[in-house]
Parts: sequence; C-alpha cells; structure tokens
Amino acid sequence: MSLRSSETSQPLSRLTLLAGGALGVVFGDIGTSPLYTFKTVLSLSGHDPTPDVVLGLLSLITWTLILVTSIKYAAFAMRIDNHGEGGIMALMSLLVEKGKGGRGVIFAALIGAALIYGDGAITPAISVLSALEGLEIVIPASQPYILPLTVLVLLALFLIQPFGTAKIGKIFGPIMALWFLAIAALGVWGIVQHPSVLLALNPWYGITFLFSNGFISFLVLGGVFLCVTGAEALYADMGHFGKKPIWLAWYGIVFPALLLNYAGQSALILSGADSKKNIFFMLCPPALQVPLIILAALATIIASQAIITGAFSMTRQAIQLGWLPRLRIKQTAAESYGQIYIGTINWLLMVVTIGLVIFFKSSDKLAAAYGIAVSLTMLMTTGLLFVAMRDVWRWSLFSSAVIAAGFFIMDTSFLFANMIKVLEGGYIPLLMAAAICTVMLVWNRGVKAVSAAVGEKRVSVDAFFSHLHQQDVPRVNGSAIFLTRTRDNIPPVMRWHVARNRALQREVLSLTIDILNVPYVDDEQRVEVVQRAPGYWHGVAQYGFMQHPDLPQLLQGISEINALFANEDATWYVGHETIVSGAGGMAAWQRHIFAFMKRNCTHVINHYRLPSDRVVEISRRVAI
Repeated sequence: MSLRSSETSQPLSRLTLLAGGALGVVFGDIGTSPLYTFKTVLSLSGHDPTPDVVLGLLSLITWTLILVTSIKYAAFAMRIDNHGEGGIMALMSLLVEKGKGGRGVIFAALIGAALIYGDGAITPAISVLSALEGLEIVIPASQPYILPLTVLVLLALFLIQPFGTAKIGKIFGPIMALWFLAIAALGVWGIVQHPSVLLALNPWYGITFLFSNGFISFLVLGGVFLCVTGAEALYADMGHFGKKPIWLAWYGIVFPALLLNYAGQSALILSGADSKKNIFFMLCPPALQVPLIILAALATIIASQAIITGAFSMTRQAIQLGWLPRLRIKQTAAESYGQIYIGTINWLLMVVTIGLVIFFKSSDKLAAAYGIAVSLTMLMTTGLLFVAMRDVWRWSLFSSAVIAAGFFIMDTSFLFANMIKVLEGGYIPLLMAAAICTVMLVWNRGVKAVSAAVGEKRVSVDAFFSHLHQQDVPRVNGSAIFLTRTRDNIPPVMRWHVARNRALQREVLSLTIDILNVPYVDDEQRVEVVQRAPGYWHGVAQYGFMQHPDLPQLLQGISEINALFANEDATWYVGHETIVSGAGGMAAWQRHIFAFMKRNCTHVINHYRLPSDRVVEISRRVAI
C-alpha cells in the first residue's frame, strides 16, 4: 500500500480498503481510550454518581469528542495540508514555505513535536496496563501478576521493532475493526438497560455539571480530556491514507463506536453497577470477558505500535528539516516508505515507557501523567492553524480570530485542567519535551554556526581554476564527487583536497543536498546539474522531508553525467568537522551538547547511502 494516496476519484473499494488500514494506524490511541477514560472521570468526580452527575460526565465526553476531534481536527485541520501531509511539523514546513516561518511559528511547532514524544511514551504504558487490568475481574488472584505481565508485553513490543511490522501490520485493520464492533455492541447492550442515558446528548447536562461542582469540575475536565488524546493522529497520519479514508473511518465507524460505548458504560452506572470497579469490562457478559480482555490487549498493542511508528516518522521529518542529528534509519519494508525503524528512538521510548509502568503501577495513577502533553500540543496546533488561516487560506483577520479563539478557549480550558496533574506525574512528559526541544534548538543552531564558519573563506569557481592553471596543478584521470553545502563557490573540502594532494581529478562534481519544506519532490524535479568550468559540474539535489536521499542511485538517473560519476572509479569526498571553542560563538554548554551529538550522529556515508569503499573523509577543525 502506497503511503501517498490520491484524493481524487478514488474507487469505493480502494477508499474502503484505505479506511480499514486507517483503523489500525490512525485510531488505535483514541479507540482504546474507553478502557480508562470513564473510569478515571468517575473517580475524579469525587462522590456517588447520581443520575445528574453521570449524565453530566457523559455529556462532557460526548461534546469533547464532537468539538475537538470531529470539528477541530477532522472537519477543519485536515483541510490544511502540506502537499497531502499533515501534523504539526508538516504544518510548520508549509508556513515556512509560504514565507511565514517566524520564530513564533517554529518555536510553537518544535514544542508541539517534542511533546508528542512524551505522549508516545505514556500511551503504550497506560493502554496495555489498562487492558490487562481486566484480568482482575475474571481472576482476582491475578492482580500481583498484572504489572510484570504488562512489562513483558511492552518489552516484546519494542524488541520486535527492528524486524518491522509490515507482515503483521496487514491484520491490524481487521483486529481494530473487530474491536470497534465489539465496543459498539457492548455499548448498545448497556444503553438498552437504561435508555434514558441518551439524554446526555443535550450539552446542557455537561454545562450544568461544570458550573455546579466547583473545583471538582476542573479536575473532571482533565479526566474528560483523555477521550481525545489520540485526536492529533487524524491530522498527523493524513499523508498515509488521505483525507477521505480517515473521514470515512472516523465518522462511519470509530466515532459512533466510541459514543455508544461511553453511553453504555454510563447506562450501567445508572442501572446500579459499582462505580469503583472496572466499568468497561463489567459491560461484557462474564462468559465473554476473557475474549474481550485478549481483544483489548491486542488493540492496545496495535495502538502502541502506531504511536511508536509515528515517533519514527516524526523523527525522520525532523532530521530531514535540520532539527535533529542524523540517526540511523532502517527501512524494514521495501514496498512501504512508512515502515522504518530508528534504534535510538525505539530504545529510549522503551526505557521511558517501562519505567513509567513500574513507577506508577496502575492505569489510574498513570492517568495523572497523561493528557498534559497532548493538550499543550493541541494548543500549539491552534496557533499554527490561525497563521495558516491568515496566510494560506487568506481569510480575514476577523474570521480567523473568531475560529481560532473558539479552539483556543477549548484548548486552554483542557490545558489548565491538566496542569493540576503536574506534581502528580505530569512533569514527566514536560521534562521529556523540554529536553527534546533543547536538543532540537541546539542542533539547528550548531549546524548554522558550522556552515557560517566553514563558509567564511569563499573562493569563486573562476578564481579557483585560474589558481590551478597558474600553479600547474595536474588534472589526473578519474572522477570525484564532493558533497558540499556551498552552492556558488568551490566546496571547502575540494580546496583542502587539492591543497594536500597537489592534484585534482579530470572530472569533478560538487553536489548540494537541499531538503525542501514539502513532503515529496517528483523525480523530474529532483536534480539540476550545470557545468561551470571544463571538467567541473555543480548539482543541486532536492528532496522532500519525507524522502531519504540515495545519492548513488541519484547519479545513475542523470543522463548527462552518469557515465562520468555513476561508476566504480568515482571517488566520493566528504568533510568531517571537529568542533572546538571559538571566540564569541555558541555558549559553552550548547557547544558541548552539539559536539557530542555531532560525534555520535549517523555518518554521512550511511545517511546518504554512499559506497563506503570509495569514500575519502577529510577532517577539519571548526571553531564555533
């Protein structure tokens, strides 16, 4: 299945197929939220659940799903895309491409992206743990084993990542379809027992609860937010399936199933069920509880897999856009560009996720750390959407401000409600986000400082070759390719090569890699090569931030020069910078962090897939 799908005239069968695939990738997080959301909200309400309280809680959940997911993300944000791609990084890139990428836009996007990593660590922990906690209902004696079992499941999930999930990923959609069918059926069974629960569709019940319960209402709002913690995925995964399949899956399957299940859980409480027990699994007849627990475990594993894959994808975007150091990216399936593996991210997520499970020990306590990262990301997205309304859609200031203000009030309400959780565990995703955001900013600043330092001594093409002629520097047989950031002048690594070897190959190509603020660049627009002197060409290769450069393959496709440079005799030259202290440069702590990342990032040979036996590396000390 291609990651990029056409939005125009898709046959119904393909649309349905893509919608089924979206069930397993896009909706795993939000689809498993009924496992813990209503239970958490009931606990936060702090008193016996009277009918008015239950209807108020259900009304808040229902209208949160409508306003945040159905309206803000599905009906609104998904209409602002960067050549088909969505998500906060793609939105930032779109605004930069339009010339609107000021510091505020970039900083908001970086904070939002960094917070998603925090969510990526907590989601697998709370999802799998909440699913396995259902064992307590069937086998009360299993309680001491739930935590170790959760750790084993999560450990296995992260250990299989290097092998890829392309083969088993084909069953994700059908399993999640069965999950949504099951939770919808359970919800209907609950509603039949107490149909008056449907009165909660009236928003007045939610409003009344909010304004009549004081500080408890504030606490409850933070719990209610758990029902939409996967809403950002609708936007972020838009490029994988397209708008229409995601809309079809959401409005046709996921949204109705969630509403029915939350209503069913509420109806069970109104019927007199014990609110202190796991209300989700109590919806299920005893004979089917074990199969439901197994299905819930599978659904949460799939949800966790989607979060991990999303973290890999966002990391690749950040690397290509110059906000993270190069990391080794392994393609785990040739037919699917989205099937990648990044070891550093995988092991860091594994350590944090399992650490969270061991530290918090239950899904109820984990809920305290959950939500704050997502609510802040949503607020950052609202800010970028406002800029996009003004500068992409060209809406008036009044129209843009009215729509953005509505989203802003909603987002800040949830954010402040979740801020109460900071001391109870919410500080964990915030600390993670702060660390990741610092890494991004330091890396980007360091790269710019290195480029400025290296480019200080510029030599024009005419002056360089005139100097070669004056000094009788021989042009020897062979061909060479120099990777460079320089576009108009001679690459520094080429100057140093000549200075040390007193010779230059007869055919030379300097090649600049340009990552654009668009997800994909078509093959016909990939590269432009110009001959600037006898035996000297300069090329600019353009890639989108969702693409991975393969330079030897690139040269094979350039008919004008492939006979000269796409052969076994061509030698690749790359520079390697050693970072040292420079007067008036970066702060010492930033320089040390940047130098550490520079030493440990993936080598340019692997990143650009160069033939390692034909690469010459020239080292240089750069003061920043």
